[in-house]
Amino acid sequence: MLFSKTGEYEACGMFTGGHLKLLIITIIGIIVALKKTTNKTKEEVKQIMKRCTVLMCILEVIMITFKLLTGDPRNLNNYVPLYFCSLLLYAGLLSSFAKGELKRMGDVFLATGGIIGGIVFLIFPTTSLPAYPALHFVSLHSFLFHGTMVYLGLLINITHYIELEAKDIKYYALLVGIVCVLAYIVNKIFGSNLMFISQNFPGTPIEILYNATGRFYTLVASIGQMTLPFYIVYGILHARSLKVKKLDEAKIYENF
Repeated sequence: MLFSKTGEYEACGMFTGGHLKLLIITIIGIIVALKKTTNKTKEEVKQIMKRCTVLMCILEVIMITFKLLTGDPRNLNNYVPLYFCSLLLYAGLLSSFAKGELKRMGDVFLATGGIIGGIVFLIFPTTSLPAYPALHFVSLHSFLFHGTMVYLGLLINITHYIELEAKDIKYYALLVGIVCVLAYIVNKIFGSNLMFISQNFPGTPIEILYNATGRFYTLVASIGQMTLPFYIVYGILHARSLKVKKLDEAKIYENF
């Protein structure tokens, strides 16, 4: 079952008992990992990010190889890593091995888009559980991959590995925008739907946006991915920072 072809066994499906079990295990794994690593230094956090990135790259190669051997190579949607969550690989490499602004670009995506993308997939695992059993390599890989996204993003913010600023949107938007452009070009040539920006995805929240935006769907979907995840996380962190500041000021006032 672990490496069975699509259709050999009944698919797990979304919002099922199998989905819930994988979700709970992933959440527990994230919590345990954070408890063991939130006291790490910045250099230790960087090493954790590097090891996670290398591991995810290796597993991604294995998954792509599996899908090429068991599926239709003409269906690029199944194996080409040009989706929002695939950015973990590219951002992780930039964060782990690049310097200067390129490293900042990787750090910013992991701290923002990584969290949102990971959470959304864990709730809507549209590319794994509808086609494979819960105890399948693709399903297990997808939850480990996206759980790692959430873990690294939270780790970066909790340890203050970077201090996110409003102007960091330029790094986030540029990285996501580059992947959107590449995905759009491939989609136009091969009729694929990488980054989910060229076609509808029935049965998912994407369908609502697709029906609402019509011919502007590609533009809206691209801009949304290039901005919303960043501002959601930045907004939460900024609000929390203001709350802490007010509490500190109140304590100072009380001491007087």
